[in-house]
Amino acid sequence: MRDRANEPRIRINDGITVPQVRLISETGEQLGVKPIRFAQDYAADKNLDLVEVAPNADPPVCRVMNYSKYRYEQELKAKQARKHQSQITIKEIKFRPKVGQHDYETKKGHVVRFLEHKDKVKVTIMFRGREMVHPERGEKLLLRLAEDVKDLGVIESMPVQDGRNMVMMLAPVK
Repeated sequence: MRDRANEPRIRINDGITVPQVRLISETGEQLGVKPIRFAQDYAADKNLDLVEVAPNADPPVCRVMNYSKYRYEQELKAKQARKHQSQITIKEIKFRPKVGQHDYETKKGHVVRFLEHKDKVKVTIMFRGREMVHPERGEKLLLRLAEDVKDLGVIESMPVQDGRNMVMMLAPVK
């Protein structure tokens, strides 16, 4: 029986020490279960770092690598992932139920521009006074707008009365 008292041990997160590790070379080749001193010397000979990649395994898995290069590559991957995420912004445009034709066309142009930039559009119709008696006019106006921009946007939520306002959400076509 071997005496393991004088074998070097590696310290793991919880204070547990282990005499051996599963070693993976810089090329990704499995070198097998080796004493920790051998793994440290092997990494030093290659002028690389010994990095613990799976501390919960039995025995723990260590890899020989250039740690600063590895961290740099991980940061690049994270940056690339953030770059490809799309930010969804919501633009709002407000109408009145008795909007004139020219004003309607101008605001429709704004909605078209927002949808072309892949932004969601919240279209609000503001009612005042007795206009509240005819909410169907507002709904008719919102549906007309949705019909006019149907090639660029789809209705995400149908017109809904919200107090003195009627709201509809348009989303860009995928």
